[in-house]
Amino acid sequence: MHAVVLGTGRIGTTVVRELAKFSAITTVTAVDGSQHMVDRCLEKADNPKVIGRTASLSSVGDLVDILEDADVAVGCLPHSLSLTAVRAAIASRCHLVDLVGSLFQEKLELDSEAREAGVTIVPGCGVAPGITNFLAAQGIELLDSADHAVMICGGIPRMPLPPLWYQVVFRLESVLGLYTKPAAAIRNDRIVEFPALSELESITFPYPVGACEAVITDAHSTAYTLLGKVKNLTEKTVRYPGHWSKMKVLAELGFLEDRPIEVEGIQTTPRKVSEQILAPQMVGESNEDVTVVRVEVFGMKDGRQTTHKWELVDNYDHQRGITSMAKTTALPAVIAAKWLAENRIPEKGVMPIESIAVRDRFDPFLDELKNLGITIDYQQSV
Repeated sequence: MHAVVLGTGRIGTTVVRELAKFSAITTVTAVDGSQHMVDRCLEKADNPKVIGRTASLSSVGDLVDILEDADVAVGCLPHSLSLTAVRAAIASRCHLVDLVGSLFQEKLELDSEAREAGVTIVPGCGVAPGITNFLAAQGIELLDSADHAVMICGGIPRMPLPPLWYQVVFRLESVLGLYTKPAAAIRNDRIVEFPALSELESITFPYPVGACEAVITDAHSTAYTLLGKVKNLTEKTVRYPGHWSKMKVLAELGFLEDRPIEVEGIQTTPRKVSEQILAPQMVGESNEDVTVVRVEVFGMKDGRQTTHKWELVDNYDHQRGITSMAKTTALPAVIAAKWLAENRIPEKGVMPIESIAVRDRFDPFLDELKNLGITIDYQQSV
């Protein structure tokens, strides 16, 4: 089986390296627009099964040329290129696992085309969206009736520094998008949108994390796929105390807006200016990070109030030499791509991970995550 990885940044390189370890994958082509990035990826992968290729990733035609000889691809691209990759995969008749969960409705509109092409498109298959999605879906499956599902996730520094107590572990563009995008959720069996940075709450995680805060962020595909299965559903993102209030002030003052402005004759946007100012402030004392996940689903089972709870506290991976966020984002996509290569996912069309890794596939997916170093604890209470 020939796998292609689109994008060779930190997460893409992790995907390349891990995919090449599987016997079902005979060749991995690492693709990026930068030869330097490709070369760095090949060096880190250090595997004869991996080959590199440079190409433009911005058009369907360019991506079709890349994917037409592949069996499965993993998209590790910016949000702006995700839908293009989905269209190209369908045109190429190549399965695609996409890390990006945004624009789900637009991707779902391509479901019939994907089915006709005989391919599976798995959007939002990282940690959040991704792991959080299928944990929530499984919790709902285990209940007779589900009242509330809460998905909580955050990638935070192991040793945070002021003033923002946060370090960028993926694209700053994506981080700021998270802080400005309205958040889809389910309330009383209806999809609703909350303003960005809504419903601040205090939350605590085990050592080495401690006290944190969380706000509502977009529930991505789960707002649509789990509608009708759970009365209320929310996703929240975690930061250390004080971070959200500072970012909310910047958002209220317009510093995170994309509207065009002119500064001394130069056309730009407030967000681009803010990115340059904030990037040096979003650092930690080291590159070590922690990923936290907590998913709780409340409802009724056999006439009794029942809660299913999963929790993950994952630290920087010293063995692989990668951040926890890179690991927990990359490995779910790696497993999904492996399963597609092994024909373990027969469904065709646009199939988010919460439609795949549930019921009889739930434990096997968790087992594969555990074998790769991601252990998720489970607790049931009645």
